[in-house]
Amino acid sequence: MPVPTLHPKPPVHVGAPLDRPLAGIVLAISAGVFFAASDATSKYLTPTLPVIEIAWMRWFGFLAIVTPIIVYSRGDILRSRRPSLQMGRSICLIGSSLFFIMGVSSLPLASATTLNFISPMLVTALSIPLLGEQVGIRRWSAIAVGLLGVVIIVRPGSGAFDPAVLYPMLSAASWAMAIILTRKLAGIDRPWTAMCYSAIVGFIVLSVAVIPVFVMPSWREIGLAAFLACAATAGQYLTVLAFQRAPASLLAPFTYVQLIWATALGYLVFGNLPDGWTGIGAAIIIASGVYTAHRERIRLREARAARG
Repeated sequence: MPVPTLHPKPPVHVGAPLDRPLAGIVLAISAGVFFAASDATSKYLTPTLPVIEIAWMRWFGFLAIVTPIIVYSRGDILRSRRPSLQMGRSICLIGSSLFFIMGVSSLPLASATTLNFISPMLVTALSIPLLGEQVGIRRWSAIAVGLLGVVIIVRPGSGAFDPAVLYPMLSAASWAMAIILTRKLAGIDRPWTAMCYSAIVGFIVLSVAVIPVFVMPSWREIGLAAFLACAATAGQYLTVLAFQRAPASLLAPFTYVQLIWATALGYLVFGNLPDGWTGIGAAIIIASGVYTAHRERIRLREARAARG
């Protein structure tokens, strides 16, 4: 799932030349391993710890990681020209994390991960009213096809329908809103400013929310939570490195390899295997996401050509 800096989508800002595609692919695939491990750990903790507490422990680790950056900058990294947008983005990330953990507490890991991958389609749809972007018929068609994949997995109206499927979709929607706000902040605030805001705001909000439900974790659970935070951070760091070395359109198909790791961990740790309908729906969502990334690459290339 996508965490504070979450997840298998490309970062908004990178600064290295895109000239090492093989290295980028290896890094993107490796990032998926860490993200799947983080999500599996969250699911493993849900029977004994409240969802809010798992998210709080995750953010505690996240804050511990970025605190040296804040201290080194003497607080300068927290200066934002749009603090309200930074706050909104942070709240969206909290919602995305909570909804996803709620989802994996009831659903197989692979199913929740698959449904969470609809976020690129939601970003495309939301970019029209919120960013003023134009979306052509081909990208709209890709979104429609992706939603068909969701319907196949969810199967509303059937005996197989589980209301818990709404949680990973709400997580994807919250993540999509965070990406929209990140785009609005591009060129206004530094990327590390957004990272540090997310850590501080998320930790403060969850520290208040966890008080009524807090359960004293065992040392084993604390160790698992520490692993969860480190795995999520490692996944994000590898993702940044990947998108510094290869273009998003090339890496998009390989970010979906995370579904393989999620399926493997779901089986090895929890004994869950996705059914045939989930496999079909996942294939459709992946195809839609890859095509959307392809059309985005073409749009950006045409925009650069128009600017000369």
